[in-house]
Amino acid sequence: MKKIALAMLFAGVSLMAADGKALTAKCAACHGASFEKSALGKSPIVKGLSAEAIETALKGYKAGTLNKAGMGALMKGQVGAYSDADIKAIAAYIATIK
Repeated sequence: MKKIALAMLFAGVSLMAADGKALTAKCAACHGASFEKSALGKSPIVKGLSAEAIETALKGYKAGTLNKAGMGALMKGQVGAYSDADIKAIAAYIATIK
């Protein structure tokens, strides 16, 4: 019985995990569907960055402490509602794009 309860718990947690791909839908307008564009012709291309670099940047934008290429205010508005788990999922997803 304990094994069944644990299996159900883990299944529930994995269903609640953030979906990085779905969370990046609004990013495509500026960064491109594969993150191959320089957003508004100002930002560096995100594709090819490590998950750690992306996560650090997104957390910096969210905190308001990062303003790369003058994009701080815009990006803060874009990522402000994301949780740390959302940011981690987004970064992990983007890092897998080839």
